[in-house]
Amino acid sequence: MTSREVYLTPEGLKQLQSELDHLRNVRRKEVAARIHAASETGGTVDNAEYDEAKNEQAFTEGRVRELENLLSNAVAPSSGRKKAKSSVEFGSSISVLTATGDKRVYKLVGRAEAAPLQGKISNESPVGRALVGHKVGDIVEVETPAGVMELTITKIG
Repeated sequence: MTSREVYLTPEGLKQLQSELDHLRNVRRKEVAARIHAASETGGTVDNAEYDEAKNEQAFTEGRVRELENLLSNAVAPSSGRKKAKSSVEFGSSISVLTATGDKRVYKLVGRAEAAPLQGKISNESPVGRALVGHKVGDIVEVETPAGVMELTITKIG
């Protein structure tokens, strides 16, 4: 299986590295202690606490592998924060106005950081792909599952 690049903002890279560090150095030890305590008190057969701790261990190890994979393929493009951005690019904050007059603010991030309810949209999403390269004042049409959406870019930061 070929790994593909994972775009991360500097903040996202730092957050994922911090999570990985916590899982490796804190969470693993906590789970190991829970497994040990559960096996000491009730053995390993028909012991719900032991089974739960083992499931937690599997989840933790799965997340460690996922983060290691993400970070090994991470690309953190420099986002030239000091100069004003003239067009939408990775890492931009974009203020838009919808056709119905709603104001929205998006931050263009990689898929690993995307959190649409917090306004963080992936550069691979339909809206993210449509906005890239456009300038303030541009009207962008975005094909979404709900139909075509029209966005007017009002600010790029």
